[in-house]
Amino acid sequence: MIRNKLILLFLGSIVSPFCLSVQAQEMSFEEYEPKSTLVVPEHPVTKAKYPFIDVHSHQNSNMSKEAMAKIVQEMDALNMRTMVNLSGGSGATLKSGVANLKGNYPNRFVVFANVDFDKIDDPDFGRKAAAQLEQDVKNGAQGLKIFKNLGLTVKDKNGKRIPTDDPRLNPIWQKCAELKIPVLIHTGEPRSFFDPIDKNNERWLELKQFPNRARPSSEYPGWEQVMQEQHNLFANNPKTIFINAHLGWLGGDLARLGKLLDKLPNVYTEIGAVLAEIGRQPHFAREWFIKYQDRVLFGKDIYAPTEYYTYFRVLETDDEYFDYYRKRHAFWKMYGLNLPDEVLKKLYYKNALKIIPRLDTSGFPK
Repeated sequence: MIRNKLILLFLGSIVSPFCLSVQAQEMSFEEYEPKSTLVVPEHPVTKAKYPFIDVHSHQNSNMSKEAMAKIVQEMDALNMRTMVNLSGGSGATLKSGVANLKGNYPNRFVVFANVDFDKIDDPDFGRKAAAQLEQDVKNGAQGLKIFKNLGLTVKDKNGKRIPTDDPRLNPIWQKCAELKIPVLIHTGEPRSFFDPIDKNNERWLELKQFPNRARPSSEYPGWEQVMQEQHNLFANNPKTIFINAHLGWLGGDLARLGKLLDKLPNVYTEIGAVLAEIGRQPHFAREWFIKYQDRVLFGKDIYAPTEYYTYFRVLETDDEYFDYYRKRHAFWKMYGLNLPDEVLKKLYYKNALKIIPRLDTSGFPK
């Protein structure tokens, strides 16, 4: 018995330090950054296969000549032929911004106008906003951008939320149809922002880092309601062309988005800030992009030149299991769709040329 105890003590003195040495390091989810050991063919892409139009960018139209020259140089390196600045403003700001961009680079920039909803309680708000938009188009605007505040945070003098399909706004949409300009509209947020912030929420990390992005039911309408109000707007204005930003926050349910496009021929969409959804479902997404190739445009949203590389790689290659550029959007890996050339051409430029007026067509393949 004594001999057995001595043996166990001896073994314990050997094993215990070893066990301590291999215990897992305590770390947070943010700190965990495993490096893949998978070895597969890689085809990084730093320049788009075809010249493209980025229909979703935000710039200061009154930037300096030096800043503008730098952006154009970066655009050339990416093969970006045209950038659409959605933050054009209105009135004098828009006019001077268009003059600045077009005066220096006539064919590289497009400016969309914006609507100020501060005077929504004015009984003649819709007509006045439409008249201002018409003047903005005369001053060079080639479309209208509606920001996400409409439908979420824009309220009247009584504190009542203004829904996206509010009839007071109808003159604006009618004017867009009359002027033959598209409306690029961002409504709502990713569905996860409306869900409880718990272990089941895919955007938990983003909501932890940016808690102001959460849309709790105590302060906001539900996600389905916000989306339905937008879809009502589309259906109520069949002569107006709408570009539903961010795949309409349906990148995780492309079948549903497809049904919406089937129902509403005046609606297009774009892929800004939702690449993470596309790149995790390469087979179904490829089929979907081929089926709806005439309805999708290229957009990026946040302008960061090196981030375009991931877009190109997802769209153009069949690479497997590669990194996305922002962990809070995707803690999963990306896969390439390897889209056919004709689909790429439509996504990169043909569809934009079709619906945005007065675009310079030179420099784009037929």
